[in-house]
Amino acid sequence: MTDTTTPETANSQLGQCLKAARQARGLTLKQVAERTGMALSTLSKVENGLMSLTYDKLLQLTSGLKMEIAELFNPAAGRPEQGRPVTARRSISRVGQGQVVNTGSHTYTYQCTDLIGKRMVPILVEARARSLAEFGPLLRHAGEEYFLVTRGKVAVHTEFYAPEILGVGDGIYLDSTMGHAYLNAGDGPATGICLCTSEAPDLHDQLRQIVVRDGPPLNDERQ
Repeated sequence: MTDTTTPETANSQLGQCLKAARQARGLTLKQVAERTGMALSTLSKVENGLMSLTYDKLLQLTSGLKMEIAELFNPAAGRPEQGRPVTARRSISRVGQGQVVNTGSHTYTYQCTDLIGKRMVPILVEARARSLAEFGPLLRHAGEEYFLVTRGKVAVHTEFYAPEILGVGDGIYLDSTMGHAYLNAGDGPATGICLCTSEAPDLHDQLRQIVVRDGPPLNDERQ
């Protein structure tokens, strides 16, 4: 099959995707320029299909807008999900069930593992590490997450903020691409619920790979 894509067509598609992503976030071109450090005139030309961007500029743009680079090549990705078909998917997690991953510093129990391609990954977390030295490198992955403390005290360390101590019922919402770690800050056990979200269809696998990346051999159990 002959590829009929021309540079003009590619530029037009990039412009349409950028405009869709910008409008989905309620931003003006000026605000995009401020967030990304790119020239307003450049962004205007891109949206109007008059020029393309180098890979470095694409990374600069997506980083400033906290978006996946794939969104710039999928016209529907940045738009409200009008007409999205109802999947009618559901999964119930019972007490004591889940995919358990034990590392030296944490126990992660992944919920609803019978569903694949989830945009949200719910995880029960038990934090045992009490220092960053014991924890290891800060975690980073695509998307955003919310952590709610259900028992004990948890110290939240992030790349750009001073540590925060959270008690039972306290929660934190953060950009998952920012380095972060959850440590036990109390005398007894510390547990919480972590909800990770991303457009990446393999989010569950990404999270598991990150968890075991720098840790000791893990014990992976399916209950």
